Amino acid sequence: MCDPEQEDLYAVLGASPSDSPQQLRHRYQQLALKYHPDRLGDEHSSESGVKKFLEVDAAWKILGDQTTRRQYDMQRRAQELKQNWAVDSTVYLEDMPWDPDDCEYTYYCRCGGRFSVSQEEVEEQTQRMLEVHNEDEMHTRQHSGVLVCCNTCSLTIFVTWSLNNKMQMSK
Repeated sequence: MCDPEQEDLYAVLGASPSDSPQQLRHRYQQLALKYHPDRLGDEHSSESGVKKFLEVDAAWKILGDQTTRRQYDMQRRAQELKQNWAVDSTVYLEDMPWDPDDCEYTYYCRCGGRFSVSQEEVEEQTQRMLEVHNEDEMHTRQHSGVLVCCNTCSLTIFVTWSLNNKMQMSK
């Protein structure tokens, strides 16, 4: 779904990741009308216009659906985290309070910002670990985790949790 070499789908729509679904829909409709093949004139502009229309349509197919948008956003975030940023500290998931309003674990940064990890991210990472490693390896590899950036500053933490607890919860 998200090729790291691929152009940012939000940029294709001229939108921002923080835009609401209604704002994304509005941007898509504007661009679809502008670049629709039936509305284009001469051959030269219609060829590039059709290409742009197809890019806009492909971006909308992913960003227009809540599930695929969330997956795309997580892949973008993972790609951003693959940079070699220094990890400020390691935090155990069990030490992070659960925020029922946002449905995520939170940890406050020294700058006043927040680190947050959704239950979905924890489950997906745990599932990836279970798929990659066999049961014998899982006993030697006791923990899993994710890198999480502060929503305000450039600090990054490593949030870790016990795979044994997560495996028992998933059974």
